[in-house]
Amino acid sequence: MPEISLVAPPARPDLRRAVRSRLADLGLTLRVIAEDLLGADGAIDLVALDPQGGVVLALLADEGGDLELMGRALAQRSWVEPRLRDWLQLSPRLGLAADAPVRLLLLAPGFGPAALAAAQALRAGLVDLATYRCVRNGGAVEVLLERVRGRAPADRAGSRPLSTFRSGLGDADLSLTPEERSDLE
Repeated sequence: MPEISLVAPPARPDLRRAVRSRLADLGLTLRVIAEDLLGADGAIDLVALDPQGGVVLALLADEGGDLELMGRALAQRSWVEPRLRDWLQLSPRLGLAADAPVRLLLLAPGFGPAALAAAQALRAGLVDLATYRCVRNGGAVEVLLERVRGRAPADRAGSRPLSTFRSGLGDADLSLTPEERSDLE
């Protein structure tokens, strides 16, 4: 039986391809339309469309680059939004919905408290966070993706955050009455 071990990520193009091939593991149905696109001040790793034609920008960070990734992603989103109508004009059969908000999928080996707080401060449904891990399984290196929990799912846009407790637990988990909750805040 092959031994499985954590390894350093492969070179960026290989990591990008591996992530692209595993997006369905996150429960997302995305059609990648561009890779390594030059954007605002650097490359956008993946540009994809969701089933409704909304644009999703997927950006990757190295270890410890989660907070910088958040700023870079917002800059790229601001750069892409005004260009959607141009993209639609250049490729009308692409299936792009120019009026849908540009969403972000941010992938990093981990997210610290500051990056999590920044993501939570954004409108629900705007950003999804996922971690990636690279493992050696025998002779092959595989990338494993996992959604970061505690984020409001994209289909609940406009809803309150799932939890205001640092533990990630919500009122339903704790069986709190409104009076008990006010005592904790």
